[in-house]
Amino acid sequence: MTYRLGVDVGGTFTDILLVNEESGETFRAKTSSTPADQSIGVLRGIEHACRLAGIGLEQVGDVLHGTTVATNAILEGKGARVGLVTTDGFRQVLQIARSFVPGGLAGWIIWPKPEPLAALEDTVEVRGRMGSKGEIVTPLDEDDVRVQLRKLSQQGVEALSVSLINSYANSEHEQRIGEIAAEELPGIAVSLSSSVLPELREYERTITTVANAYVQPQVARYVANLESQLKDSGASGKLFILKSDGGLVSAGTAADNPVSVMMSGPAGGVIGAVWVAEQTGHHDFLTLDMGGTSTDVALVQGLTPRIGRETTVGDLKVRATSVDVRTVGAGGGSIAHVPPLTQALRVGPQSAGASPGPAAYAAGGTEPTVTDANVVLGYLPTELAGGEITLDRQAARAAVQSIMDATTLESVEAAAAGIVDIVNENMFGALRLVSVQQGFDPRDFALVAFGGAGPLHANALGRLTGAWPVIIPPSPGVLCAYGDATTSLRDESVRTLIRGFNEMTDASLREILGELAATARASLTAEGIAESEHDIVYSADLRYHGQGFEIPVDIDIDTFDGNGGGLDGLRTAFDTEHQRLFSFLLDNNEHELVTVRATASGPRPDVAAATIAEGGIDPAEALSTTTEIWVDGALVQANVYDRQRLKAGNVVGGPAIITEMDSTTLVLPDHAATVHHSGSLLIRPINANQTQEG
Repeated sequence: MTYRLGVDVGGTFTDILLVNEESGETFRAKTSSTPADQSIGVLRGIEHACRLAGIGLEQVGDVLHGTTVATNAILEGKGARVGLVTTDGFRQVLQIARSFVPGGLAGWIIWPKPEPLAALEDTVEVRGRMGSKGEIVTPLDEDDVRVQLRKLSQQGVEALSVSLINSYANSEHEQRIGEIAAEELPGIAVSLSSSVLPELREYERTITTVANAYVQPQVARYVANLESQLKDSGASGKLFILKSDGGLVSAGTAADNPVSVMMSGPAGGVIGAVWVAEQTGHHDFLTLDMGGTSTDVALVQGLTPRIGRETTVGDLKVRATSVDVRTVGAGGGSIAHVPPLTQALRVGPQSAGASPGPAAYAAGGTEPTVTDANVVLGYLPTELAGGEITLDRQAARAAVQSIMDATTLESVEAAAAGIVDIVNENMFGALRLVSVQQGFDPRDFALVAFGGAGPLHANALGRLTGAWPVIIPPSPGVLCAYGDATTSLRDESVRTLIRGFNEMTDASLREILGELAATARASLTAEGIAESEHDIVYSADLRYHGQGFEIPVDIDIDTFDGNGGGLDGLRTAFDTEHQRLFSFLLDNNEHELVTVRATASGPRPDVAAATIAEGGIDPAEALSTTTEIWVDGALVQANVYDRQRLKAGNVVGGPAIITEMDSTTLVLPDHAATVHHSGSLLIRPINANQTQEG
């Protein structure tokens, strides 16, 4: 009997999900995170999950880990002191950056420009130059390189990044500097832009390489420490880390290229949502991951998440492939306030966090939060997380009372309802960013809601978007760990070309794609995955000649069969996407291929899908109690159900509350939740076919 173990480390809790690969049975553990050393919380949670399953750590196979170490290092400014080596004349590449100021008109007046991750005094120039086609314009001056590296050594840099002009076209000079750095700066990790991001655009390539170096020592230490502790504890499997694009890489690869794991946590949630949505038969859906501080949303089409080419963490934007996740400052801990100038109720982005937390936690917090509003409205039970957290209703009412006093609202319940309505609208705006703004109608999609707070707001978001059914997975609070445990190994290879279609043939492009595929396969083969099990997909970044941006387009390799349809099909695919995004085409402009990539994925783990016992429509056996809740301006009676006792086929009519260890689901009036045989709840308007499973 084999087990896979998914691990997701959050700011407050570390979630562990142990999956029996043969039966699909799962065992959950939720333990407090240990920010000083995340591995302590991880090991504690793993041991707890193993006790629940009645197994020893030696029976655990691979450990699949979504980590926030790289993200936290960026957000907290606790990365390494980075030295940067640039081409002579390009020392201020990070200071010049891109001409972009967030905010509205005159936003630059109040915008504090973030400091570069590599300071100007830690940036050096070396003599040597590559041309845009990879030709050597000026030979590398190796004596000058040694002088500059010794200067960085004297300044105490802890990591080194190398980003030379046009190195994506020819990496010879960067590779040689890396060899010299091993002699002059022994023991210091080196990040080469030609390895981290072999693509054009000097600033994007440089900032991505510097970010990689900035977090590399911390990630490498953490990964090595966790691997060592797992081995000492008797675990027999390997450690893999979830990348921002939703694939897994070996722990060693993640340590060498940590910039690729910055969105590891949110990616795990989206991959987990793919798993549960597939069980219910829905292939197109939006995701809503609502936690204590923020909400992450994404769009999935054909069970494939939309992938972006940029990753944003705080003020930092790097060029790294990741699931296209948008984040809004709306969570259970988001603070409601009424600015004196406008007298208009606002919610977030400030958050009470885990400490002191919402007023209802009775841990010192006094400001009104979304959680407090849900308590006042009666949506949350008095105990959360299986009884670990007890809620103080009077403290919540007192906090929300301050909103009522600052507005013209006539009751505490009305103030609480206003807070919930506003946070729902904030999340609705984020969902529109990944759907309507990208040319998709949300009514054509389902909505998968998870995270500790997602199921509480999901029904209302379904009503706002028209996305049905709203799918609430089993154990929604630990779905990110489920995603970690049910995804596959993945690697990609990239090359920048910058060629017009008239400069290429189907045969020449297919040859390039074949070379990229061979490179992408290598890491999977090294992990023992047979080449026959590799799934290779290809994509390209295209533009019209003269455009300053590219659009990613999938490549159908089968059209490059020698009959001349490959480039023509790629041209048509780009025009279709351009028309969808911008509603026009540039018919007289030549198409230009900028970057091509091949992505190799291993087989998905053979994890059996869990099923629950069948029952009738009536959910009476799961009824726990009744309570009063405030809905649509009035108090109404609502049934409270224990999710663990619900059976497949049960239909829970609203208003109702469904409780479980790690989350609470609200079913609104005129809606009903059908229990799917996979354990998911499918919420639809009452006039829809409630017994439909798919």
